[in-house]
Amino acid sequence: MLLAAAPAVAQSGEPWQPPTLTNTRYDEDWSKLADPANRDGRWTDDLKYIPLNDDGANWIGTGMELRARIESFHNNLWGGADAPNDAYLWLRATPYVDLHVGKVRAFVQPIAAYAVGVAPSTSPVDQTRADLLQGFVEVEAGPVTLRGGRQMLSLGTERLVGTRYGPNVPLAFDAVRADIRHGDAMLSVFAAKPVQARAGTFDDRSSPTKSLWGAYAATPGIDAYYLGYRNRAATFGGIEGGELRHSLGLRVHGRADNWRWNVEGVVQFGHFDGQSIHAWTLGTEVSRSFPAVPLKPRATMRFNIISGDRNPDDGRLGTFNALFPKGKYFGELSPVGPYNIINLHPSVTLALRDNLSLGVAGMAYWRYSKGDGIYDIPGNLIRGPGDASARFIGKEVEAALSWQATPELELSTSLSAFAPGAYIRQTGAAETIIMLRAVDI
Repeated sequence: MLLAAAPAVAQSGEPWQPPTLTNTRYDEDWSKLADPANRDGRWTDDLKYIPLNDDGANWIGTGMELRARIESFHNNLWGGADAPNDAYLWLRATPYVDLHVGKVRAFVQPIAAYAVGVAPSTSPVDQTRADLLQGFVEVEAGPVTLRGGRQMLSLGTERLVGTRYGPNVPLAFDAVRADIRHGDAMLSVFAAKPVQARAGTFDDRSSPTKSLWGAYAATPGIDAYYLGYRNRAATFGGIEGGELRHSLGLRVHGRADNWRWNVEGVVQFGHFDGQSIHAWTLGTEVSRSFPAVPLKPRATMRFNIISGDRNPDDGRLGTFNALFPKGKYFGELSPVGPYNIINLHPSVTLALRDNLSLGVAGMAYWRYSKGDGIYDIPGNLIRGPGDASARFIGKEVEAALSWQATPELELSTSLSAFAPGAYIRQTGAAETIIMLRAVDI
């Protein structure tokens, strides 16, 4: 929970640095603006911290994100989409109010999300009009923080539970959550239902078929977690049925000198429509920066293996379920998601200036199992296995440019091309996809 710091605390220790802006927004602590020495005179200071009493223990924080994003697809799904050539505009506004009164907190964040030009029609990730994105009450009791209400969840690197921040409508949950802190470690226990975005105004509701529960333990170097998931209307291999899936995960991460690493493994078990579930994934990421080299490059290598179903008739489902993954799983724009896939992903980021960066990446994709197809990020089957004998899906190149024009304004753009491999050519349309994210503000 974020509380106003007492003046003696605010004036001691290292010079205060403003918090990094986050996608969830509620975990930014602006309370240290209670000390005038921490204010730098920016026009945002008076909006981030508004005291309600003399000692500053009660206060209000406010904020706003405005985003405009243009996406363009040429030969979407390798020419096999209902609208293979499509360009559209996403507009989103997400203001928030953060009220702190003693050990009680209330956070409210509405959303206005509109889409223009989406073909053949808008989906729940494109447009929700005006609605409630987040609205919860939080109470602190010693090392325990209790929270109930609508909220976004971000666990670890968001491989299984994320905010879906890239699309126009982020993902929220109606949830209850308890965070228990001990030193640098924290255990989060929660039960949640994903919010189902609808086309009207203030009509978003909890999903009637999906539920999520679990526990996530995070330490400075190792995370361990259990996630339980139920979907009463799941679909795999063209079969619809009830799914109960359990995920056990372990993540090892850290940094030393100029090196960073992140390795995460997950095993899944349970049942789906009379079949037992046996699925798994292993994701690795290692990077090294070269601060003494011109343009200060950072080189990163990612390697992911995500299981698929080997035989639809053997009574075992091997397709991994990524549950609620982040929107930018394999880069800024990609047609494939984290199901039945092997992915190799080298990249380099260059600092053209202090506030201007260029990222260049190359990705290659193979099917893990020949008995399964490929899926998009939400988990919808986009190309079945058919009679294809090939594993190679294709290769993608991407360039992304980001400019932090001011502390409040970021401009970015990306261009990607996905050339089909043998599997795509064996199963249908096989044109090269061109994906442009023209403006992201």
